[in-house]
Amino acid sequence: QVQLVESGGGLVQAGGSLRLSCVDSGRTCSNVGMGWFRQAPGKEREFVAATSWSGSSTYYLVSVKGRFTISRDNAENTVYLQMNSLKPEDTAVYYCAAGSFAALVSGRSEDVEVWGQGTLVTVSS
Repeated sequence: QVQLVESGGGLVQAGGSLRLSCVDSGRTCSNVGMGWFRQAPGKEREFVAATSWSGSSTYYLVSVKGRFTISRDNAENTVYLQMNSLKPEDTAVYYCAAGSFAALVSGRSEDVEVWGQGTLVTVSS
């Protein structure tokens, strides 16, 4: 059974950094794309970043490009999101997602195959 478990969220001041982790405890996502979405209060869930199975291809939301870095360690069944230079507008619940790389970068939540439970990131000004 596929189960994605996120960790690493928390409260940080603007300009600070956080690293989110997502472990595939079911060990079944090693051959699919992995990514991160986020949902701020009162807003729709939006795509943030994705990586292909090999990690050779990555794709980012324009507003986070250059500040966030997605990576994965297939040996550890883990995908990471390093978030630097955080801004208050980055405040949201961040969700780990699994599916085809093309589906993830399309940004369509309905095409995601597996979701994590979410981890809250709060950036104070």
